[in-house]
Amino acid sequence: MLKARGDSGCCDRCAGATGMADAARVARRRLFKDAVFGLTPDIAADPGPLSREADGLPRAVTGTVLDVSPHVLVIGDPHGPGSVQRFTLTAEATTWRGAATEPTGLHQGDQVVVRLDPAQRDVADRIWANIGRVTGTIVEHGRDYMVVDEGAIRRRQIIRIPPQAAGRIQVRFPTLQPGYLIDVIGLRHEDHLEGLIPATSQPAYPADRLPEPPLISGHVPDAISGSATWHEPATGEPPGVLGAYYPALDPETGCVEDTIAGYPRGYARMPYLAIGSALLVRNDCNSAACVLPVTGCAAVARLFNDRCVTCGTSPRGRVADLTQASFVALGGELDKGCFNATISIGR
Repeated sequence: MLKARGDSGCCDRCAGATGMADAARVARRRLFKDAVFGLTPDIAADPGPLSREADGLPRAVTGTVLDVSPHVLVIGDPHGPGSVQRFTLTAEATTWRGAATEPTGLHQGDQVVVRLDPAQRDVADRIWANIGRVTGTIVEHGRDYMVVDEGAIRRRQIIRIPPQAAGRIQVRFPTLQPGYLIDVIGLRHEDHLEGLIPATSQPAYPADRLPEPPLISGHVPDAISGSATWHEPATGEPPGVLGAYYPALDPETGCVEDTIAGYPRGYARMPYLAIGSALLVRNDCNSAACVLPVTGCAAVARLFNDRCVTCGTSPRGRVADLTQASFVALGGELDKGCFNATISIGR
């Protein structure tokens, strides 16, 4: 069986990275603990004056399917019976499991992200099963697989594209060769992603030849617009945590992707921030907004100067890489990959 090359920890792949990553790792661990145990179930941070609109946002929950019927979905941890949750399925509930399907198409053991009706917190509105995403630079392309580097703090991923999806993906990613960027959504398997949907269009340049961003005079604006994407939980990141990876962490905070991996500054003009900073993230397609903590690096996001076209056309550049729960709570559709977004820095 083919194995992805590269280790899961940056300290194993980058000499001398251990000390530099400690501060960021500790800060993320504290944020994750607060998100799981210490904050409200609806939003991961007190919205405060920046985000009065956060009230009433839909809640996103994650878990393993234990049982499903035409009217009820039961999820939880099969090894932790105290965490079982039951949700009502209405006729309007929709499900994605590689393609649109009925909720009864779910299987026991499926890993799901569920968006709840904001007015009825025991009613499931939208369900995504076994959804995964690989975003990064192609480092190896074989006959029926690709190995993709997602950055220094994530292990390399394998993508397999079935014949029925190949045409759709290659229309938007015509250059499936080492050195070029790829961003694909599909079904997560134990050792690979079954690539089904192109999450964006492929930039025309290799990853190491990012075009120079446009020159802008004056200070970086308080509000920055672009696209917001989502990522699968990283190692040590609890499922369901609310937060955002940021494309321009201050190198002094210990983000190894800034100081060792050699990624360029990025296309979108953004100020440096530290782990734990507060971001007001606004979905420009539905005006939903909430304050999220910065929980990690999004260096790979900086390599893309693409636009999101979920509603109109966003400015170029990715401004936030959200956790699945954050993306869904703000009204994003995981199978669409992005939404047009504006971020503001918390004061």
